[in-house]
Amino acid sequence: MKARAVLTRALSRFSVAFSALGLVAMTAIIGWQVFGRFILGESPAWSEQAALVLMVWYVTIAAAVGVREGFHIRLTALVDALPAPATKVIGIAAHAVVLGFGAMLALYGAELVARTWGHAIPSLPVPRGFAYLPLPIAGAMIGVVARPLPRGIHITNPCG
Repeated sequence: MKARAVLTRALSRFSVAFSALGLVAMTAIIGWQVFGRFILGESPAWSEQAALVLMVWYVTIAAAVGVREGFHIRLTALVDALPAPATKVIGIAAHAVVLGFGAMLALYGAELVARTWGHAIPSLPVPRGFAYLPLPIAGAMIGVVARPLPRGIHITNPCG
């Protein structure tokens, strides 16, 4: 179990760094596009599509990391008002839904990539499937990096 935790922590940190780099690259591309449009009078044709592809990549990968780190928004008012046994059941159900979502994202994301790989992205020399490739990657990451419920299934309130 310890090796899994080390591996998922490393994967999480790499993914956050990758996403941050994607955000910086996208910001630079959009900055170049704005400079080209308003200063030079002509923006590069590839810039908008490149920024969109980068955004899909870094947002999707960062969302998968959010599953491990638990920084997604959740409302706990109902759960906090319930007795402990019900809280445990809801925690298990929520965990199952997240893992199911990751599995479906991996499965149907891979199908989307396969179906669109033969189509080109306008103004970019990459297949459309490349833009959707982070979907199955993130789905697989959700399955790998999701923290298993500890023995005793103790669900805590992250807000307080």
